[in-house]
Amino acid sequence: MSGVKFWLTAAIAGGVGYVLGARAGRARYREISAAAKQLWDDPSLKKARARSRKLVDKAAKRAAKKLGV
Repeated sequence: MSGVKFWLTAAIAGGVGYVLGARAGRARYREISAAAKQLWDDPSLKKARARSRKLVDKAAKRAAKKLGV
């Protein structure tokens, strides 16, 4: 799974770098921003975020229990 995490991080960093460094102007920024919002609001991505949040919460609870917190 770390390969997926690497490529996801690389894609996000590339997108942010492009937006921050682009000379294409405000119109291109708005296009990229709208596409990112559309992707973020995608129902399947929302489900994936919810599942991952549950997994992280579950792992945090197990870790806290092991540490006696």
